[in-house]
Amino acid sequence: MKGISLFFLFLLIRFSFMNAQYYYNDALNKEDSYRKFAITSGLLQGGGSLIGADLEMLIDKNVGIQAGAGVLGFGAGLNIHFKPSIRSSFISIQYWHQGVGEYYTQSVLGPTFVFRGKKWFTAQLGIGFAVDKGMAWPESVKQPPAMLLYSIGAYFPF
Repeated sequence: MKGISLFFLFLLIRFSFMNAQYYYNDALNKEDSYRKFAITSGLLQGGGSLIGADLEMLIDKNVGIQAGAGVLGFGAGLNIHFKPSIRSSFISIQYWHQGVGEYYTQSVLGPTFVFRGKKWFTAQLGIGFAVDKGMAWPESVKQPPAMLLYSIGAYFPF
């Protein structure tokens, strides 16, 4: 009899903690559901700039648009999130304009995968196709038709 009582006490405690965790996670999801913007800052952000930042805005529950700029560059993108949250990872079609004025090197367009961690970390990896070659591109170097697109940084939803 004592063993059965302990077993039911264990089940009661176990299920109460499971429900508490469920309600906690549900509260976090509701807290993030109103966040429609995120700022991302880091290396090769803002159109492939050395150091830059992007601002993303959700225009639907899984679709966002972004624009950014940085040290000698700017860019834009259309993002399709895997979950209806600004904190989720996504696939993006990116345009990177690297360089400005006489320092303009190239423009690139292509798909990328953007990983977003639960708290702040973000990293991007994709492939870009050359759209245009600028004045700063070395004449002795042939522009490749495709290149790797990557970046790393931190994001801050609000």
